[in-house]
Amino acid sequence: MKTESKLFGLLALLVLAMVLFAVGQWRPAYFTNVTVLGAVLLLQVLLVTVWHYEKWFFAAMMLVFLWAGSSLPLAEAGAAARWIFLAVGALVGLVRWAQQDQRKPLTVMHLAALLCVLSAAVSAVVSNRTEMSLLKSASLLFLFLYEMGGARVAVAGRERVFFFALVMACEVITYLAAICYRVAHFEVLGNPNSLGAVMGVFAIPVLLWSVLTTDERTLRHRRAFALCLAVYLLYMSLSRAGILACAVSVTLMCIALRRQQLLVKGVFGVIFATALIAVVQPGNFDTLVHSFTEDVIYKSKREQGILGSRATPWQETISIIKESPWFGSGFGTDLGQRQPGAGSSLFATAEGTVREHGNSYLALLEYVGLLGITPFLVLLTLVLRQIYRGCALMWRTRDASSYAVPLVLICTACMVHAFFEDWLVAVGSYLNIFFWTSAFLLADLQWARTRQGVVIRPAWNGMPVRLPQVPLSTTR
Repeated sequence: MKTESKLFGLLALLVLAMVLFAVGQWRPAYFTNVTVLGAVLLLQVLLVTVWHYEKWFFAAMMLVFLWAGSSLPLAEAGAAARWIFLAVGALVGLVRWAQQDQRKPLTVMHLAALLCVLSAAVSAVVSNRTEMSLLKSASLLFLFLYEMGGARVAVAGRERVFFFALVMACEVITYLAAICYRVAHFEVLGNPNSLGAVMGVFAIPVLLWSVLTTDERTLRHRRAFALCLAVYLLYMSLSRAGILACAVSVTLMCIALRRQQLLVKGVFGVIFATALIAVVQPGNFDTLVHSFTEDVIYKSKREQGILGSRATPWQETISIIKESPWFGSGFGTDLGQRQPGAGSSLFATAEGTVREHGNSYLALLEYVGLLGITPFLVLLTLVLRQIYRGCALMWRTRDASSYAVPLVLICTACMVHAFFEDWLVAVGSYLNIFFWTSAFLLADLQWARTRQGVVIRPAWNGMPVRLPQVPLSTTR
């Protein structure tokens, strides 16, 4: 089977090369067009990543989504390429998953995800922008199809390599962000909230887990330095959502692993650093306290309270929900949405045409209404159940080396962060892709742990005894 697929791939590449050569002879002007050359380059990258689907496709897709959400050059091209990667990844992933000899079956989470797509499509019928809502529903379908096949193929049998690459990606992103923000003074991720989201829900949880589970001293020190740098970038972002999400996930992990001493050491370290600044540089300490109070806690809206910056969008969203409570305004659209301007396109929503909700759950309720929200609530409840099972495993084993630990941290941080930002069902967001991938991978790890076991036969009888499976971890 593998030989036949390789021969087919080589034949396809040969045919493609002949077609490109013929086009270059008949229409040489095509190869002087930047758009055409970009499309050819995208096609080449797509073919290479599909050829090495298990190894490279997930990393390439996440890189494209990150590029589309950044301030880097060609971000608009990335906004179009991300949908191509998502669609191809979903379809090819299903084929690769079906070809596996010992593939994991679909679970109730996948069924709930398909019902969410059906609910989103039904809500598009009542939307004032049916075409746009249907396109967003289609993107949600491709997302969940990718989670059913492509994400599983990328991890199945490659857990050690996948999570090692995940830690390396966190280190690289942290170093690059530090250079861009502190040295080059370039906001590569677009805005401070994006920096806080990447550091708070992605980099810090994964790096903390790697520090706790790495045995090699030099490697552990290097990752600890990257962790400290990520914490500094999180504070520098002044993102309350990222700080709160990170604090909740880390606290939950320390409690579940019964490592309260680690939590106390962290709090003591923060207090010690604050006291040191107050003694050495009192003027800077006063500025630091004032900045933290005004910019982080109150967001320059002290008279409106701690949630003053979120009160207005929340109230607007609730009032719109009351206007159409049952069927909503259509998935991905809202009743208060302005008409698209000249900058609108098929691949990206123009800036200023989408109203801020300030809460992913309220935004979802506005989109699909009280009737359509049911399958989404079921899916989110199943994610919470997986988080609970992961915490229960940590409580029983006190072992941080399980691959479920970083996924629990990421899912917890994302669900807290989504309470203050509306990206949970925005498929074009890199946070959305990473959260749902982590949630479904966590469910697969939990399913494998409960379904499989170790069978031993005691000497005193011939009856087999089934023991719980040892969890997949970095050490065994």
